[in-house]
Amino acid sequence: MRQQIVAGNWKMNKTLDEGVELTKAFLEKVENPNGLVVVAPTFPLLRDIGKLLKARKSFHLAAQNCHQEEKGAFTGEVSADVLASVGCEFVIIGHSERRQHFKERNEILAAKVNVCLARGMRPIFCCGEPLPIREADTHVGFVAKQLKTGLFHLKEADFRKVVIAYEPIWAIGTGRTASSAQAQEMHHAIRVLVAKKYGKVVADDTSILYGGSCNAQNAVELFSQPDVDGGLIGGASLKAEDFAAIVAAMK
Repeated sequence: MRQQIVAGNWKMNKTLDEGVELTKAFLEKVENPNGLVVVAPTFPLLRDIGKLLKARKSFHLAAQNCHQEEKGAFTGEVSADVLASVGCEFVIIGHSERRQHFKERNEILAAKVNVCLARGMRPIFCCGEPLPIREADTHVGFVAKQLKTGLFHLKEADFRKVVIAYEPIWAIGTGRTASSAQAQEMHHAIRVLVAKKYGKVVADDTSILYGGSCNAQNAVELFSQPDVDGGLIGGASLKAEDFAAIVAAMK
């Protein structure tokens, strides 16, 4: 049975004191979530935020990225070993901002997935299309290529540890959100792709999150869709009340 998950991606926001304050405020508002709650602060905050989350059941720590190599002369990067050592259980891989601003290719993302799994962490693998692809009605094929190159090399046992996050790039930080019908359509298409590769049982067990401007106002409707298993939340995760409301929307 697949898990319901809400993951908060803080991106490049919050100082240490601000992050601790936000986490404490959020934890006060959420007691027993209906699924997993994942929080992804910036690298320097991981250990402190992780200690707060560890004290509560169903709350987990994530990193926003990792390097694909185990170690070496990569100034400014962080390895999967280091992330695991400070308590990370999840790593966001292939966020659209990483793909766009840092030119991360699907082949690199596949290597990042591998190194995360090897260190016992679960990848939250992001996929999604820009507006021109959506307008050309080629978005399903575009996302299929991302999945096939980034994930479909995995054996079934490893694939079962992966969480997929569909994020229509045209709906990130724009205030524009895919309709619940559009989200369901793509989530269903992704599940069909997984079923063709790994079988229906695995596909039915795979958590697929929606990651395009999900907020406290639209979360209930989005999460009510049969193939939407939660959300990868950006800006709304920076406000304790909003993030708590989104978590409460889990089925």
